[in-house]
Amino acid sequence: MKGRETMWKDAIEMREAIASGEVSPKELVQETLEKIEQRNPSLNAVVHLQAERALEEAGSRSFEGLPFGGVPLLLKDLGQNQAGEPSSAGSKLLKGIPVNRTDNFVKRLEAAGFIIVGRTNTPEFGFKNMTEPQLWGTANNPYDLNRNAGGSSGGAASAVAGGIVPIAGASDGGGSIRIPASFTGLIGLKPSRGRIPVGPGSYRGWQGASVNFAMTKTVRDTRELLKWMQVEQKDSPFLTPLIKDWDALPNRPLRVGVIEKSPIESVVAPEAKEALRKAVAFLEGVGCVVEPIGWPVDGVEVMKNYYVMNSVETAAMFQGMEASFGRKFTKDDMELMTWGIYQSGERILAKDYSAALSKWDTYAHAMEKVHEQYDLIVTPSVSDVAPLHTQFPMEESVRYALEHMDELSVPEQQSVIWRMFDRTLALTPFTQLSNITGAPAISLPVHLTEKGLPIGVQLMAARGQEALLLTVAEWFEREGQFETRDFS
Repeated sequence: MKGRETMWKDAIEMREAIASGEVSPKELVQETLEKIEQRNPSLNAVVHLQAERALEEAGSRSFEGLPFGGVPLLLKDLGQNQAGEPSSAGSKLLKGIPVNRTDNFVKRLEAAGFIIVGRTNTPEFGFKNMTEPQLWGTANNPYDLNRNAGGSSGGAASAVAGGIVPIAGASDGGGSIRIPASFTGLIGLKPSRGRIPVGPGSYRGWQGASVNFAMTKTVRDTRELLKWMQVEQKDSPFLTPLIKDWDALPNRPLRVGVIEKSPIESVVAPEAKEALRKAVAFLEGVGCVVEPIGWPVDGVEVMKNYYVMNSVETAAMFQGMEASFGRKFTKDDMELMTWGIYQSGERILAKDYSAALSKWDTYAHAMEKVHEQYDLIVTPSVSDVAPLHTQFPMEESVRYALEHMDELSVPEQQSVIWRMFDRTLALTPFTQLSNITGAPAISLPVHLTEKGLPIGVQLMAARGQEALLLTVAEWFEREGQFETRDFS
């Protein structure tokens, strides 16, 4: 067996070692638990352990022939329920309460042979692109513990980049896989809407904006996992045809559109531009036809419609939770930011929500027209490196407005939400559009700054074209274009 201080390359290497008899699933689970004990005090990536259950499964279950048979896995502590285990969603309301059924996504992971050993840190209900819930505290970035791992899959990113596990469950409702992937030097794929199992609790996941998948270290892990997880789920409101040809490329050079400019006109830092420059130079070098283009939609309008959705879906979520708890929630039950979003959702009219969602369809149409001309769109993943933990304190005027959110009009409420997120949105403006359109996108770790901090580029493709994204990602990986550190 490999030494405890040696990082495995990826989950497939673990699976191969199990199949060859080099190591047993139980040994791998024990090794993972030891790494959590050693590393989690500094990372704060893991917030729940199920050691006894994982060890029992590792010693009693047959993993023969399974694509990830015997590989330890961490789930995100949000929307990835496993019967008998708690899922806090970063909220004190749900802390320690076991769920009574397993989500279809998690069932599929179990069927792949993964052994679930615990759950990772996430902001309360996944609302922030930084992982710093009051319940569990900040998820620290392995590259610099004074910096955030991003969100909302920040704990997953910290655990994978920090060498605890080679792969971890994650989800992406506005960039929550790609943002932490960029901040921690990982591969972060957001699959197409309808690609990954949903339900049986929530089938629509922020009206299809939110998709479950994983944080990974290698493209082959990403590809193998997507091959296994893809479904045509008949009870889902969103269906995407299965990928059947995983190596298909057009019989011509790929056409690539490059966008450096922020869709909301915010500042893009030199390091993000340098990451983009490296990616563009590589793509040109392998024969792609590359040219600059502009955003085909109004980024500010996109985000305003996104926040309307977020508000209404939050109010609907709390309506169900209040029925389950048998009481009305108060401001003291949740973080102030969450309270503000909830109160805003309570006031938005159904006709206005319908109008906002209709806009999503126009954005999807606009992007599909762009993809008729360009196979790929390449942008920065984020506008800068991972932020310091102290970088974005809440402004007192915003705090006061949130305290009195129920007294404001709907336009005033939405203005407060914009102000609440404006600085973090300026850091992460590139990711939300693909959530709204349902198209796939991937962040690749192509650059380390002089201070050794990672920053990625985002590749976007037409809906259903994950195979193209992964093929191009393999070009980058095979030719040594990934710049990361190995945290043993």
